[in-house]
Amino acid sequence: MSLINSPGFAHVRLTVTDISRSKQFYDQVFGWPVAVDRSGDVDDPEVNGSPADIYGGTIYQTPSGALFGLRPVAPAGQRFDSDGTGLDHVSFQVSSRDELVAAHQALDEAGIEHGDVTDLTDVGMAILSFEDPDGVQLELTAALG
Repeated sequence: MSLINSPGFAHVRLTVTDISRSKQFYDQVFGWPVAVDRSGDVDDPEVNGSPADIYGGTIYQTPSGALFGLRPVAPAGQRFDSDGTGLDHVSFQVSSRDELVAAHQALDEAGIEHGDVTDLTDVGMAILSFEDPDGVQLELTAALG
């Protein structure tokens, strides 16, 4: 028996170096509606240190109902390292392998570097990997079959 009964993630927030650049990237790639945006106050130390002000960041509302946030507190020039303790990557579900192929083409057209659509038949899914401006590993995932 588990200690906690949870149906899954409520939100994920990434630490970013440049909120404007990150917002532009996530707006372009996913186009989710903004639930809360305090990025205009990012230089206000009271906002930066306030959870109620989401630390001067932005929170998106994803279609699944989960929230996806950006927190602008990483030092300029710092890059994400998936080999360090903590986050390895964030994966976003799409409805089909055909959508992965379409996303591959859309990322090409936008000049966003990415991997190939890869079938992971042993786990029943296909993936397409790419990075955000801070090097955070992102993945699109679709069930096979």
